Amino acid sequence: MAPAVLIENLQKRYGTVEAVKDVSLRVEPGEIFGLLGPNGAGKTTTLRVLCTLTTPDAGKIEVSGISVLNNPRAARRRLGYVAQEVALDKVLTGRELLQLQAALYHLKGAVAKQRIETVLDLLSLQEYADKKTGTYSGGLRKRLDLAAGLLHAPDVLVLDEPTVGLDIESRFVVWEFLRKLRKAGTAVLITSHYLEEIDALADRVAIIDRGIVIATGTPSELKDKVGGDRITLRIREFSPIEEAKIAQDLLTSLPFVQEVIINSAQGNSLNLVVTPQNDALMTIQQALSNSGLPIFGIAQSRPSLDDVYLAATGQTLMDAELVAVGNRDLKAEKKQNMR
Repeated sequence: MAPAVLIENLQKRYGTVEAVKDVSLRVEPGEIFGLLGPNGAGKTTTLRVLCTLTTPDAGKIEVSGISVLNNPRAARRRLGYVAQEVALDKVLTGRELLQLQAALYHLKGAVAKQRIETVLDLLSLQEYADKKTGTYSGGLRKRLDLAAGLLHAPDVLVLDEPTVGLDIESRFVVWEFLRKLRKAGTAVLITSHYLEEIDALADRVAIIDRGIVIATGTPSELKDKVGGDRITLRIREFSPIEEAKIAQDLLTSLPFVQEVIINSAQGNSLNLVVTPQNDALMTIQQALSNSGLPIFGIAQSRPSLDDVYLAATGQTLMDAELVAVGNRDLKAEKKQNMR
């Protein structure tokens, strides 16, 4: 059986900016596959190429064995795409909007009616179907957007940040809906920078950083690779790099400490990978105290997907997000100053 999605060595450049340098991934039918990475990592560009919304510079892209580049119309028939921003006509009712969408998909008569009723039931929208979408809450608007993406029964549903801006209850509704799709055999490709969302939903994950896939596997596999417990340590709220390096050398010498990374984006805090043991925190505190180093804060936890990202890039996903936002603000300021 052909994979639901196959992407090999995808590259895409916008002028001098390499949005995607080298992305390869494979999504199987009936699988939820997560793309995890900060804004600007290349996630949305990858989805736009897959959905024929932009042309790649290089690479192989297939949907259910159909080449996106050679036969885009046939590929689009097998894709449902729900963008990050919800765009609904507030004058139409939910049912009217789905009828319009059915016409765009060339679904007619009884087939269109049956598909509309199916997606309304699937997303628990029947009681809201004949109300204008301008009266919908954010969660209802997102569910209707998902219904529109599913109307033509695609092999693959592509979701770009599907729960951004939703409250916890609405997010859980979307999560449960995606699990139902998986059971029905629909492949779901989802991008998110919510770690807990990908961890809770995805069968497999690809972590993207600066246009390159840096890790692929199940959430458990990726976390097992980095191994051990995590300890986050701040000597001071903002430590000098020289002091952080002294602490790094000291802690690396402890027998249960596997790795120590200095996180410059968070005041030169220290991120430790340690062999699990009951007295790890006490031993670390004693070692630092004996060397005359203070402790501003310390905490221990099990590995997370953020630890996978940290191990691969030297910064957490949130740090990368903040850097991306800062870079965009700087570019905007420079452009404004040039006017």
